[in-house]
Amino acid sequence: MNAIQPSRPPSQPIQKRRVIPRPKRHLRQRSYQVMALESTAKIAVNLVVTAVAASALAQLLPHHWLQQEKLREINTEVKLMEVHVDSLQVEFSRNFDPQQTKRIMQQQGFRFAPNQRRVVLMNKDLREDEQTESSP
Repeated sequence: MNAIQPSRPPSQPIQKRRVIPRPKRHLRQRSYQVMALESTAKIAVNLVVTAVAASALAQLLPHHWLQQEKLREINTEVKLMEVHVDSLQVEFSRNFDPQQTKRIMQQQGFRFAPNQRRVVLMNKDLREDEQTESSP
């Protein structure tokens, strides 16, 4: 059992596969064609993306310019309103100033203190026109 057994020759010889060499030129040429096709596809996709981006930009620029013009108009209106609000605030604080209530009552009610005289300014040209119309 433990004895060495004689080796038996194989009944059928093992057939070696024949390796057929592939031409390397054909593989290289095919890989160059694949690379050229891949590069062409990349360039085409990039051109399409560029065209889409240019089209979107062409549509967005006029809208952007219109919005900028509206923003300028609104800013000028805001500046005008700020001036108006400032004048109203000055008038408001003047109207509610206790030291100026007497002066405001005189201006709005046309009442004067007894020691004051009423002065009415008239245009000289208008006075002459009134005299010539009433003369005839």
